[in-house]
Amino acid sequence: MALDREALTLSLQFADAAHRAVLARHRVGRWLRAALESPAEIAVRIVGAAEGLRLNREFRGQGHATNVLTFDYERSPRVVADLVLCAPVVEREAKAMGVPIEAHYAHLLVHGALHAQGLDHQRSDEARAMEARESAIVISLGFADPYATAPKRPRRARKDGATKAG
Repeated sequence: MALDREALTLSLQFADAAHRAVLARHRVGRWLRAALESPAEIAVRIVGAAEGLRLNREFRGQGHATNVLTFDYERSPRVVADLVLCAPVVEREAKAMGVPIEAHYAHLLVHGALHAQGLDHQRSDEARAMEARESAIVISLGFADPYATAPKRPRRARKDGATKAG
């Protein structure tokens, strides 16, 4: 069930403005509301490779930039979270999968919003459930099933870059 406009307080920040046109505030808000089940305060920050690498190294101990990092601070009564997306990684992945960059951003924002609400994919049963939910939401937004292109898509059941931190 998608939330109404008032149920989401959104801060949209561009440290890397490469995809600002694709990430219009009304689109980002719509994508997030589709994934949220309760009111939320979410900051979305689009970063470049250097900041993406620094954050992934600091919070996950990984030596590479990743597509999305989720920092969830509160889940009830409101979801409070930061979602950090690395523009160069998102662009590279979209090209490699042959999907529009807008569709990949929508999917990653849905993915991050689900993490912010406590969903995870560390075990295979969790991964299947989360992927099914992501697919349903992304399809409801008018995009293709992000997992239908599985042969071209790296499996993210345990290594997608989203993390619970903070």
